[in-house]
Amino acid sequence: MLPARHRLRERADFTAAVRGPGASRAGGRLIVVHANRTDARAELPPRVGFVVSKAVGNAVTRNLTKRRLRAITASQLSGIPQGVDVVVRANPAAAAATFQELADSLVAQLDRVCRSLSKAPS
Repeated sequence: MLPARHRLRERADFTAAVRGPGASRAGGRLIVVHANRTDARAELPPRVGFVVSKAVGNAVTRNLTKRRLRAITASQLSGIPQGVDVVVRANPAAAAATFQELADSLVAQLDRVCRSLSKAPS
């Protein structure tokens, strides 16, 4: 379970993480990870949001996928820099993926997007 201070909830925050200036993206077959640095001086904790559309499957499948992604992300929070908002979007193939496949994909994409953000000029 993600602590409340690490959750993205507002539509504007999701939009800023996906489309904001300086936003970064890394994608694969199962998931796409978007990230954007918020005010780096504030030392805000990293925040994460999830997008699992109806294309992934019915409500049961979507909720299972979201719970798996949330659990994997909770274990990876220490690797996300302070002041970064992350949006994890599940692709339809994520519905048939095992927990380990989702974990491997999420860790790889999260690492790529965080490295990309650290290279970008602030």
